[in-house]
Amino acid sequence: MDSVKNVALPVSDPSKVRENWKGRSGMTRRGAYAAASYMASAVLLVMFNKAALSSYSFPYANVITLFQMIFSCSLLYVLKHYKIISFTAEEPHGTDDKPTTLVSYKALVHTLPLAVSYLLYMLVTMESVRGINIPMYTALRRTTVAVTMIVEYLLTGKKHSLPVVGSVGIILLGAFIAGARDLSFDAYGYAVVFMANLCTAIYLALIARIGKSSGLNSFGLMWCNGIICGPMLLFWTSVRGDLGAIMKFPYLFLPGFQAVMLLSCIMAFAINYFVFLNTTLNSALTQTICGNLKDLFTISLGWLLFGGLPFDLLNTVGQFLAFLGSCLYAYYKLLGK
Repeated sequence: MDSVKNVALPVSDPSKVRENWKGRSGMTRRGAYAAASYMASAVLLVMFNKAALSSYSFPYANVITLFQMIFSCSLLYVLKHYKIISFTAEEPHGTDDKPTTLVSYKALVHTLPLAVSYLLYMLVTMESVRGINIPMYTALRRTTVAVTMIVEYLLTGKKHSLPVVGSVGIILLGAFIAGARDLSFDAYGYAVVFMANLCTAIYLALIARIGKSSGLNSFGLMWCNGIICGPMLLFWTSVRGDLGAIMKFPYLFLPGFQAVMLLSCIMAFAINYFVFLNTTLNSALTQTICGNLKDLFTISLGWLLFGGLPFDLLNTVGQFLAFLGSCLYAYYKLLGK
């Protein structure tokens, strides 16, 4: 497997996570690249999904997710088959004798909690957007940073410095200011959003924990996630009748729609890879903060391409504070505080 050592795509090796960048104890150079790459791919994925769901009025979000999983697993299989990538940090000869999973069943079982948390994360996040207005949804979802900090401590024992905690406090303040004008209480809506926050935090914390204990790198974790979640999602979409319904979609064979779907699948592969890489190299909290940072670029680009919401001063001030808190967090992490 000498060709694996020369692979162009980086993989997360837990033994090298503590490599210093320019002599500092903060975020490594690879960690910074992973964070920036995640934000870029996340913004592009939102744009392509928005184009499919809105511009082409494709009503089956679960089918898009299923296509993305099929594309991801197929690409991983081809890359692994031709030994362009490996699924472990130090992969010995003879690991290609598992044609069904390409990883050991022990590793597959070990990653089962991660896959289950990913399914819950997807289903609850989709439900959380129902019955609650967008400003308040955004504000409540921003509280994920605090939930992630708590879950990360409970699962991995990771503690954060006072400057980092202060940065998270600024993010929370900005989030609640952004949604303050829309504080219309909806018990079910609030409960589902906070459940989505909890599922997100658990999912990211499990990536950090299982990624270091399973012996798998980012590609290996993606493969296990796909082959466990894929059949479940296929069954769900079949029961709902979505797979049969898409054959009646008027734009199904339109080149423009197919191009958007292909680019969406490519970006989904990229974002899943960089979520695993960023969380493993940095932390679950860093991944959550990156999600907050990319929101500003997503909102700005979405406003330019698809039209924006009416201007609201209070919401703008809150968004600015949340963005400032995210920037401060990134600054302190780079300094190693």
